[in-house]
Amino acid sequence: MSAARPLTALRTVAVITALPLLLTACGYGSEATDDERTGVAADAEKLSADEVRIGYFPNLTHATALVGVQEGLLQKELGGTRIKASTFNAGPSEIEALNAGSIDIGWIGPSPAVNGYTKSTGKNLRIISGSASGGVKLVVNPDKIKTLDDLKGKKIATPQLGNTQDVAFLNWITEKGWKVDAESGKGDVSVVRTDNKITPDAYKSGSIDGAWVPEPTASKLVADGAEVLLDEAELWPDKKFVITNIIVSQSFLKEHPDVVEAVLRGSVRTNAWINAHPEKAKASANAALEELSGKALPTDVIDPAWKSITFLDDPLAATLETEAEHAVRAGLLEKPDLRGIYDLTLLNKVLRAEGRDEVDDAGLGVE
Repeated sequence: MSAARPLTALRTVAVITALPLLLTACGYGSEATDDERTGVAADAEKLSADEVRIGYFPNLTHATALVGVQEGLLQKELGGTRIKASTFNAGPSEIEALNAGSIDIGWIGPSPAVNGYTKSTGKNLRIISGSASGGVKLVVNPDKIKTLDDLKGKKIATPQLGNTQDVAFLNWITEKGWKVDAESGKGDVSVVRTDNKITPDAYKSGSIDGAWVPEPTASKLVADGAEVLLDEAELWPDKKFVITNIIVSQSFLKEHPDVVEAVLRGSVRTNAWINAHPEKAKASANAALEELSGKALPTDVIDPAWKSITFLDDPLAATLETEAEHAVRAGLLEKPDLRGIYDLTLLNKVLRAEGRDEVDDAGLGVE
C-alpha cells in the first residue's frame, strides 16, 4: 500500500471538528436513538455484540439510515443487539469517530471514505455497501448566471474544502479549462467553502452567486429563487455516481461479522422498502429530520430533493475510483492505492439470499 497524501480537508480535521456539531459525551456526534424508539424486545436474542454504534448525517442522501432507524427496519435484523446512533455534520468528524472507536459503522460520502482509507494506509476502514446515488446540483442566481460559461468570475459555494462536492466542482472547472487554486478557492471562479446550514442565508444576502451542493440544500436554494443550472448526474455514465457509502471499522468487521451482516441486511431491506413505498419513505425521512433538527422540510423542498436521489445497494465502485482521480487532478490528493478499500463479501451474501444479483468492487476489493 502506498502512503498517499490525503485530501487537504484531512489536514484541517481539528478545525472541521470544531464546527458546530451536536455533541455527545464522547465528543463526536449527537445520540439519535433509544430503546423505545428502536423497538428492542426484552427477550430478543443478541448477536455477538451488545450494541452497534452507527453514524450518519441528518440529510436526505443518508435516508437509508434515517428511514432504517425511524421505521425499526435496522433494529429488526439485529434482534437484541441495540443500535446506538449518532449524527454528524461533516465527513471528517465521522471518520475521526470511526478511527477513535466511537462508532462502528457509518453512512458517509466517497471523499471522506477515500481520505480515511489513505490516511490510515488502508488499515482502519472498509466500504461494505452503497446506499445512494445522485442528489447533487449546481444552482445559481438566474439574474447573474444564465449559462455555464457565466460562472466565470462568480462566487460559487461548496460545502467544505476537499469534500465530495468540492472535488466535483473543482474537476468541472478544470475540464472547462479554467484555473482555480484548490487550497484558497481563488481563480477564474471563486470557490467559497460554506457550511450547508449557512449557504441559503449566504445566497439570500448576495455573498454567493450559486452553489454546487447536495440535497436538500439545493432545493432550499431553489425555494429561495435560485435555478438549477446543472444536475451532476448528467456528467456520469448511466447518470449514476456514488454519493453515500456504508463503511465499517476493520476491527469491528473482524470481531462481529454477524452484526455487520445484520446491518447490511437491514440496509438492503430498507432500500427495498424505500423504493417500494417512496411517499411513505419520504414522510419517514422527514419525520426523522424533524426529530433530529426540530424542523421538517417543507413540501417545496423535500419533493424535488427526494426525486433526485436514487437509493441502491451497489457502491458504484468504478465511480469512487473516478472521484479519487478527480481529486488528484484538482491537486487535493496524490494518486492513492485504493486496493482493498472494499469488502463486499457480506453484502453479496445478503443480496444472494434476497434473490438479487451480486455487485462489483471494480477490482478494489480485499484479496
